[in-house]
Amino acid sequence: MVCMLRRSLLLTPFALGADVPVRPITKGPNFHWFGYYDKLQFDPTGRYVLGMEVDFEHRSPRPDDEIRLGFVDLKDGDRWTEIGRTKAWNWQQGSMLQFVPGSKSEVIWNDRRADGSGFYSVICDIKTGKRRELASPVYTLSPDGRWAIVCDFRRLNDTRPGYGYAGVRDPNFGETAPKDAGIWRVDLKTGASKLLFSIRDALDVPQPKSEYQYSPWAESKHWLNHLLIAPGNNRFIFLHRWRGPREKAGFATRMFTMDADGGNPYVIDPYGRTSHFVWRDAEHITAWAWHPSLGKERFYLYKDRTREVSPVGPEVMTVNGHNTYLKGGRWILNDTYPNQARQQTVYVYEVATGRRVDLGQFLSPKEYAGEWRCDTHPRSSPDGKTVCIDSPHPHAGWAAGRQMHLLDVSRVVTDK
Repeated sequence: MVCMLRRSLLLTPFALGADVPVRPITKGPNFHWFGYYDKLQFDPTGRYVLGMEVDFEHRSPRPDDEIRLGFVDLKDGDRWTEIGRTKAWNWQQGSMLQFVPGSKSEVIWNDRRADGSGFYSVICDIKTGKRRELASPVYTLSPDGRWAIVCDFRRLNDTRPGYGYAGVRDPNFGETAPKDAGIWRVDLKTGASKLLFSIRDALDVPQPKSEYQYSPWAESKHWLNHLLIAPGNNRFIFLHRWRGPREKAGFATRMFTMDADGGNPYVIDPYGRTSHFVWRDAEHITAWAWHPSLGKERFYLYKDRTREVSPVGPEVMTVNGHNTYLKGGRWILNDTYPNQARQQTVYVYEVATGRRVDLGQFLSPKEYAGEWRCDTHPRSSPDGKTVCIDSPHPHAGWAAGRQMHLLDVSRVVTDK
């Protein structure tokens, strides 16, 4: 069933509303979602949409919790086809399920070994069913589909619940900055992996002058997270985070870029509050952060390996969200966290004009909070005309519960 969202209120002179067709493409009694916003959820044709299925909500995953992986066929009545199962997953990013760039039908996901000794990844062709295993898990894939990078999910499960995997204890639990954990590069053909940059290496890169006051590194526990490879395959980005007496239950952050072989690390944002980011092109990153040019948190455009920074949509993109560029770069796709009324807004921002168009608001009941919240994490089809979100709002007679929903944004993004 297709429903129409009501035109949203005009919140600022630059924010417009749009009536956008929305339909759920999964349904209960089980729950479905995809996870993070910077992975390839759609196949190159835009017909198949990846997702994950679970039969519970509102608690942390346990080591014995197994979820189902599958895809929705948008041209066959939104039919769900299971392709595998995994015990390596979390609520925010799932199992890193994604299409392999450059492939028409290969997907990859992470799993945990039956004896609990560690994690690995599976590459599966959804057309033929042929699959193979890699000895290492993956986090993000290169745009050419030849290699990946990965951080330590064991440490993430300790330092940032909701982003690591249960079932394997961090062997460096008592270490503040281990030398044998960090970011590995993985060959997607052979499965060979190499440690490019350790957590200890991050501490050896000097901190640029910054007004941000943080705990002494020797008194803090450090980790690396949120990896993304640039278009062109030559650089990647990641966040160095730490928690000490000053941060208490929070954490401090600085954003790095680095060559694909681990060389030339560069601290592009030293101000402590970097959050969601995306590569606009091979040299520029758009990220939510604090910067002294405005003296506030906003989205900023950074030029890699320089101090060139400029705000993006400072009057209308005023809260943190999960940002990507639609095909062609004319529009930024983004969302918000729940407001006081528990509504999450999905919108697009036109870069050239500064125009924001709200695509819809989606209720997130109060039970969806903390580690098991359900962010919309909007992802677009290859042509940029369709958006898929995760949302627990009640719909079409079904009670609340996370499901995947499809938004037809073609009229909005092709409007001149």
